Amino acid sequence: MAKREEKRNLETIPVGSLGIIPLKGCQPLGAQVDNFLVKWRTERESEHKESLAFAGYQRDSYILHAEVPRFGSGEAKGIILESVRGMDLYILVDVANYSLTYSLGGHENHMSPDDHYQDLKRIIAAVGGKARRITVIMPYLYESRQHKRSSRESLDCALALQEMVAMGVDNIITFDAHDPRVQNAIPLHGFETVQPAYQFIKALLLHVRELQIDTSHMMVISPDEGGMNRAIYMANVLGLDMGMFYKRRDYTRIEDGRNPIVAHEFLGTSVEGKDMLIIDDMISSGESALEVAAELKKRKAKHVFICSTFGLFTGGLDGFDQAYEKGIIDRVLTTNLIYQTPELLAREWYINCDMSKYIAYLIDTLNHDASISDLLNPNERIQSIVARYKSGELDHLA
Repeated sequence: MAKREEKRNLETIPVGSLGIIPLKGCQPLGAQVDNFLVKWRTERESEHKESLAFAGYQRDSYILHAEVPRFGSGEAKGIILESVRGMDLYILVDVANYSLTYSLGGHENHMSPDDHYQDLKRIIAAVGGKARRITVIMPYLYESRQHKRSSRESLDCALALQEMVAMGVDNIITFDAHDPRVQNAIPLHGFETVQPAYQFIKALLLHVRELQIDTSHMMVISPDEGGMNRAIYMANVLGLDMGMFYKRRDYTRIEDGRNPIVAHEFLGTSVEGKDMLIIDDMISSGESALEVAAELKKRKAKHVFICSTFGLFTGGLDGFDQAYEKGIIDRVLTTNLIYQTPELLAREWYINCDMSKYIAYLIDTLNHDASISDLLNPNERIQSIVARYKSGELDHLA
């Protein structure tokens, strides 16, 4: 089978000169994306490459220098140190990067999602309407867990989206939004929520040998009713059965701001002797994912793989270490879309799914105003890599 073409065939005129601003905390990912773009645009053959419409098309780097310096009081300002006039700008932000600190009244303060979001607004404000188009790539959607009202409470995610478009943002690209319906807050603007299904499957197949991808040997599991859609998609493209858990809660009590989970109830066919693929949008504390894995093991599941777009691991890694030692889990796959601790990257049970090439594809295609439909639905690529795995072609790549 011929190797899939790495760079896309883009002949249309770019919307504007390409500029990328990765905010502090998203710079390693931004640098990887930039490397792909520089490589592709150097290699891309185009008869129009020398024309005025393609001015600044081939550069050593597309990253623009921008800073958000802070005063001792914790206040800040956004500064862009290069011209952005007429540019097609892509601003990358990781609101979940808690590793960054700043001085607040002489104390070291860790950056919260609110701080990152405020810095994003500062950079948008610094652009001052001079860019041709602004696209915000916010992999972990700010306040996405606060997407609907269940009592008299704030709708933070919808407010943030409206605030961004009011400031001049044209498109917002996020990954695996907790509830994609939040885009109803900005119905006249671009909003894409992207699924990393292909990257999960690719990483799993490259790292795990002798998987049998059929209904007799493998099953996709949704850990709750909210994640049904992504599990159904994964099960359909792989041709597998699906099972789900629902959380039985005690509505007479409130602990840590929510009704405590009494039990995880399973709906689905027998899991005995099968490999389990648990699909979720995020691992927060990891408690639910590990409980689901333990329930599957009780039902005599063979191997358990957990795939989650965002690995927050707010409860630390000890629970996962213990589950791995006991044989409850085999591998955990999360993306590099948000901050990963060095400890996590060093874990034997952890597989990192690199999303930089995918983001570079999105930016490259959008800059040419070309369709990204094939990137949003990776069915063809998934079928191709599964076929290569079954024929033994992937062995030498691992």
